[in-house]
Amino acid sequence: MDLGVCQLRHFSISLLSSLFGAKEGSRSEIDESASGASFVAIDNKIEQAMDLVKSHLMYAVREEVEVLKEQIKELIERNSQLERENSLLKTLASPEQMAQFKVQVQTSSPPAPASAATGPQSLVAAAQPVLHNAGTTA
Repeated sequence: MDLGVCQLRHFSISLLSSLFGAKEGSRSEIDESASGASFVAIDNKIEQAMDLVKSHLMYAVREEVEVLKEQIKELIERNSQLERENSLLKTLASPEQMAQFKVQVQTSSPPAPASAATGPQSLVAAAQPVLHNAGTTA
């Protein structure tokens, strides 16, 4: 970021130098020293403005980093919760349900809407069609 600021500063100085240089040919020596002093003043103003821009950018970046850190923390917590739920559902699922799930995953068909809910109630709701189908085939 400092490289960009330095390049911008040198560009601004070059631009101002070319502007002042074009006008200096028609001025006297006194005017040239006055324009040199104003050039230094303008250079100082540019430097101050760039420092202000840099500080504002750094502040904005810090704020964004804090927001992203909070989002990462929330996502990690949500992932952990989902992993616990997944583990619980795997332990409560019957072999028939696991077989049906594996078939669904292999064919890339979406799971039944009831299986998207959380908790044992959804497991029971999802298990009823499987057990019913298993009962009719046996």
